[in-house]
Amino acid sequence: MTDNLRGSLFMVAAMLGFAIEDMLLKRVAGTGVPVGEVLMLFGGGGMLLFAALTRRSGQPLWHPAVLAPRMLWKAGFEVAGRLFYTLAIALTPLSTASAILQATPLVVVAGAALIFGERVGWRRWTAILVGLGGVLLILRPGLEGFSAASLLAVAGLLGFAGRDLATRAAPKVLSNLQLGIYGFAAMVPTGAGLLLWEGGAVVPAALQWAELAGAVCVGVFAYWALTVAMRTGEVSVVTPFRYTRLLFALVLGMVVFHERPDAATLAGSAIVVAAGVFTLWRGRVALRG
Repeated sequence: MTDNLRGSLFMVAAMLGFAIEDMLLKRVAGTGVPVGEVLMLFGGGGMLLFAALTRRSGQPLWHPAVLAPRMLWKAGFEVAGRLFYTLAIALTPLSTASAILQATPLVVVAGAALIFGERVGWRRWTAILVGLGGVLLILRPGLEGFSAASLLAVAGLLGFAGRDLATRAAPKVLSNLQLGIYGFAAMVPTGAGLLLWEGGAVVPAALQWAELAGAVCVGVFAYWALTVAMRTGEVSVVTPFRYTRLLFALVLGMVVFHERPDAATLAGSAIVVAAGVFTLWRGRVALRG
């Protein structure tokens, strides 16, 4: 098995994990547990699990570099992405929120060009604009099928894109496990603030506790598999398999939540995925050139 094949399989496994995580969190939020409480419990569980893995690897739980301004920016974007995307999957169809999220790599490429000065040619800029047009097709602003709640997914998309850009500038002395601790920890105070606005916590039932625990375990596994994938094969070969997350989300949405995406959502999703794959391919061509 080549490194590229192994990395691609890990990427697919990671995307399946993230899709299952989204499904479980949507189920918990849809059965009476406030979204703020879901964020608190999910963030706290993920933080503790990453802390255990960090200690097992012999790394310290705390490093002064976490207070670097770049890390504070990363934490802020992480909070925004998690908050708005969790609200999106709670209030809108899972397939719609996941389709919008697929535009994150396009926004990251645009941000890398505008913020870090990375060279992006006219072909990739065209693909970025086409992909954002696919997002508009999914949203349909001003038309009958428009749902204002879908804008929460757009806000989550921007938060995750900002987090990815900030991660590029994160201090190299921080490991992926340590970054996982701080990323999940940021969700706890965020969830607490949202919970105060929502009116108070409830005691989850046994099934809801099980689903939350499953979301934490699957989410941490997906994060680990994503890290392994990006470190195993060529980035330009492995990264396009990120879009399998949309396929998994569509299947889970139809099977678990009985969603039926309309033609515009499917067409917009196809445009976003095609634009993302083309952008990644052109980036590989430009790097070789």
